[in-house]
Amino acid sequence: MDNINGKVVVITGGSSGLGEATARHLAGLGAHIVLAARRKDRMEAIAEDLRSSGTEVLVVQADVTKQSDVDEIFKEAMNAFGRVDVLVNNAGLMSIAPLTESKVDEWDRMIDINIKGVLYGVAAALPIFQAQGAGHFINIASVAGIKVFAPGGTVYSGTKFAVRAISEGLRQEVGGAIRTTTIEPGAVDSELKFGSSHEESSNFVQEFYKQAIPADSVARAIAYAISQPADVDINEIVLRPTVQEF
Repeated sequence: MDNINGKVVVITGGSSGLGEATARHLAGLGAHIVLAARRKDRMEAIAEDLRSSGTEVLVVQADVTKQSDVDEIFKEAMNAFGRVDVLVNNAGLMSIAPLTESKVDEWDRMIDINIKGVLYGVAAALPIFQAQGAGHFINIASVAGIKVFAPGGTVYSGTKFAVRAISEGLRQEVGGAIRTTTIEPGAVDSELKFGSSHEESSNFVQEFYKQAIPADSVARAIAYAISQPADVDINEIVLRPTVQEF
């Protein structure tokens, strides 16, 4: 894990769940952390804890559905550290409901966060990575981006299939010095399970997530990808609870 020490890692959705777990794990391995999310108070509490252990942490309040906010994350990161080595595109929303419920506002929100949020991150980080001649995109997809989760998760699956496609296209276009990893978790304990307003679907999700594994399971997978030598690109990692069938 020596390759993580001293790297500057930007993490969206950094106020809880996978983002928080990843920040804590990578900080323990010597990374400098940039936390980005909407809930600044939550991030400040995490940052204070990490700083007490000697980690350099920058907190940037940002909504990934706004390109200007995402651009500001990288502007502040560059001002603070002079470089960015890794972007963890982690912010996400899972709103489960049958298509017949026509929850168009939730479809739009998932597209804005899960797809456009990733693309805004790519747009902001890529020029920096190209100028440095090095960088690493880590995009959080889902097992629902491998197999459609239906009924209920059709649109969510669509957004995560898109993340996988974007990641693979990005790898082909900018590979060489720039690495691209897609992480596809199954049920992992986080706030993702609270994103459904449809009561029946929400009840199903809560029951399904009783088998969830801890968020630091994903953090360890992310650390594994980052820790590889520069000439090794871990392109895809799928992980789920051992008991999870889907």
